[in-house]
Amino acid sequence: MTKRTRRNHSGSFKAKVAVAALRGDKTLTELAEQYQVHPTQVTEWKRQLLERAADLFDGAGNKAENEPDLKVLHAKIGQQALEIDFLGSALTKAGLLSAKK
Repeated sequence: MTKRTRRNHSGSFKAKVAVAALRGDKTLTELAEQYQVHPTQVTEWKRQLLERAADLFDGAGNKAENEPDLKVLHAKIGQQALEIDFLGSALTKAGLLSAKK
């Protein structure tokens, strides 16, 4: 039995299928056959569309909440770089890490 490769669907394709399911013109089985996906997947995309539809109209306020704080991330990167340098030099002095890179 050959293994079927996993398909990755674009966001626009998922939206098109979910909107078609939301319209209710066709049954889930008919939509699944038309778009060549499993009926459970159609139901899942429809559920996701309904859950996230309100986010479209909330405005830019929610976008700022989802963006990470760059100052905190840069500080974390700097701290980790210092720790890596310190541990690398300590291991080199102890003879556990060769000085060649």
